[in-house]
Amino acid sequence: MTMDLCEALKSATKEAHERAENTQFMRNFQNSQISLEHFKLLFEIYYCLLISVFEELQRLGSKPQLSGLLSPGELHRVSALEADLQYLHGEGWREALRCPPATSEYVRRLRHVGSEQPELLGAHAYTRYMGDLSGGQVLRKLAQKALGLPASGRGTAFFTFPNISSSNGFKQLYRSRLDSLELSQQTRLQILDEANRAFQLNVEVFEDLQRLGPSALRNGSSVPEGGAEIRQRTVKRPLGDEKVRESDRAVTGTPAWPVGVVVLSVAVLVAAFLWFSL
Repeated sequence: MTMDLCEALKSATKEAHERAENTQFMRNFQNSQISLEHFKLLFEIYYCLLISVFEELQRLGSKPQLSGLLSPGELHRVSALEADLQYLHGEGWREALRCPPATSEYVRRLRHVGSEQPELLGAHAYTRYMGDLSGGQVLRKLAQKALGLPASGRGTAFFTFPNISSSNGFKQLYRSRLDSLELSQQTRLQILDEANRAFQLNVEVFEDLQRLGPSALRNGSSVPEGGAEIRQRTVKRPLGDEKVRESDRAVTGTPAWPVGVVVLSVAVLVAAFLWFSL
């Protein structure tokens, strides 16, 4: 009997998943060893990746056989992430958007897959969205505690899914959509390989962050400018009339937290954050 696609994905990526969870980056996050500068860059990275995943998945609307890959509205996090970035950076966050080398490589892979083998986007949809949904609440609380971010959710809206009442129920629904795709055996195997590649790309993203110290991030050095393409492609929609309260705005000027030499640890993409149990 053929294993369901999502069950096969979970089994085939078990080792890669564990490697991502056990990076130094991830262990630091779980221990609340977070600098504000790393947190800001992490959200910039998430934005680069989410825009790419979202755009490539939306193009599948012209391919009915792959419609099951289209991301449900409940999973759309771009607007929430834009609000977080505006809160953390201020109004000019789009012009300051940074994509470190490993993130740029991840984006290139997403664009290539979307153009040449769109069915393989199933691997990225699975790892991205299931990871975000699984780990979001845990990571939100860790970030709020370590960085003193407001309990109202400002600065951590990306981690919340207000339109999903039961994360377990919704994950089951989304898995069933992926399992319903009509795929050849060869394509299934390619999706499994691509999912492992997605985990490895996320590990490399974490390693990039780990190499960057908070002082380098504050000075803007050691982070190559790779965000130009993303800045040009993003849709500049209004975020509403709500203004950042003066008491909240102080977060953009907060000095690095005295937690030693720390690195932030998905959320996918992930997201690494993103790699809590799928």
